[in-house]
Amino acid sequence: MNSIFKRIKFYLSVNWIKTVYFNFKMFPIHQAKKLPVYFYGKVKFASLKGRVVIEAPLKKGMIGFGQLYEMSTRSAGISELFLEGKLIFNGHTQFGKDYLVYIKKGASCEFGHMASIASNGKIICVNKIKLGDFARLGSESQIIDTNFHQMSNTITGEKYAISAPINIGSYNYIGNRVSIMSKTKTPNYCTIASNSLCNKDYSEDKNNILLGGIPAILLKKDITRDWEGEREGMEKFLTL
Repeated sequence: MNSIFKRIKFYLSVNWIKTVYFNFKMFPIHQAKKLPVYFYGKVKFASLKGRVVIEAPLKKGMIGFGQLYEMSTRSAGISELFLEGKLIFNGHTQFGKDYLVYIKKGASCEFGHMASIASNGKIICVNKIKLGDFARLGSESQIIDTNFHQMSNTITGEKYAISAPINIGSYNYIGNRVSIMSKTKTPNYCTIASNSLCNKDYSEDKNNILLGGIPAILLKKDITRDWEGEREGMEKFLTL
């Protein structure tokens, strides 16, 4: 009886209208009918002029927008998706509640298998953002590859680049309220402490490092989350 109640509760949490609409708009019919993308709760489709590519075997609900996998159970209902560029998924991906995903025309945003961004997360991509497998961001974190406005040198007149690519390595454990800005590049097995600001290439510090601070600096080497110990439980809990 308990399992039946959980199943009913789950199906009631899915926004079936937005789910069906999105899948049949963004994919060919033979892919859309598998419903690989689920939307949970309220969401505004600000634009769906872009493309979605899934580079993995299609499974029902393998990509969850607004997926209920965190401690908090309530949502403000402010999720928004603006997609005019290219959104690539290489496997199962989770977005927490009340997210903002903005992919500008001509931009590319790619998620590895089991990559995620938790509740109140923000992704603004006008250039290129790539997250590796198991790159997981905590709540209220943001990834932004642009400065939004042109900046210039007041003496030389040199204009600085408005945007630059971001590349987050695989098995990155990123705490809550972390800001990842343009030019950021992290190695595999990188941990980033809560409330940090990343804005440069950290990959020279090799794998298994802890970053933290504003701006982030190397805090510790030879440290990592126990990914192998958690893998089975994560995949069982986070995938449908």
